[in-house]
Amino acid sequence: MRLNKFIAHYSTYSRREADRAIQDGYVRVNGEIEMNPATQVDERFDTVYISGKQVSAQEKYTVIVYNKPKGELVTKSDPKGRKTIYDTLDKKFKHFIPVGRLDFASEGLLLLTDASRVATALMESDLERIYKLKIKGEVTPEMEDAMLNGMYLEDATAGAHSHSKVKSMEFKPFLGYKIQKNRSDYSVLKVALAEGKNRELRRFFAHFGAEVADLKRLSFAEIELNNLPTGKSRYLTRSEYSALHKFLRAEEKKAKERGGK
Repeated sequence: MRLNKFIAHYSTYSRREADRAIQDGYVRVNGEIEMNPATQVDERFDTVYISGKQVSAQEKYTVIVYNKPKGELVTKSDPKGRKTIYDTLDKKFKHFIPVGRLDFASEGLLLLTDASRVATALMESDLERIYKLKIKGEVTPEMEDAMLNGMYLEDATAGAHSHSKVKSMEFKPFLGYKIQKNRSDYSVLKVALAEGKNRELRRFFAHFGAEVADLKRLSFAEIELNNLPTGKSRYLTRSEYSALHKFLRAEEKKAKERGGK
């Protein structure tokens, strides 16, 4: 395994952070400083230290659920001084990596982990995410058709953040949806997606002239928000960890099979 990949896989460092640490001389392999990120290491026999701390090939990791309130950014810091999730979270979670994003005006379930490989696997997965949303106006037959069959928009900038560089977007068919209220002034529905792209739901409904007034993530795969109070966090339960372990093992098996071809 490449040295930078090894560090990113078994520590809280991202691949880019690992590259920087290696090139700056903070990494030792078997006692010797190693400055080449592409150096191959054997996780069974080689010992790797970064800034004096050993990086071990172990499977231990922690995942927490945070009930993000509206008005918090999912980022380490904000140039404008706006509140971030790390202002609310306990300091012991300050190095945890968020699994994807919920925008400033959205709320609900946000997963964070101390292992970058876990964050990456979950972010890139097609695991089900369930959201509850309130839109201005009614749910039209055109919306339902797009939810069922998907659509591609060359211009998907309506509903996007003003600084977003993503212009076009493909919307895959929703895994499911349930309309709870359908009125001319506002409607409420639950939707299930297999991905969570850049303001995907806000862009989707904005295409039909419907603004998303409220957006809350209720679950991610088998991990649910349940009665967790807004602004509070919790560790995964034993059953949630068990399901996550199973998912990660399956992903590793797929990766090995792809690598063997």
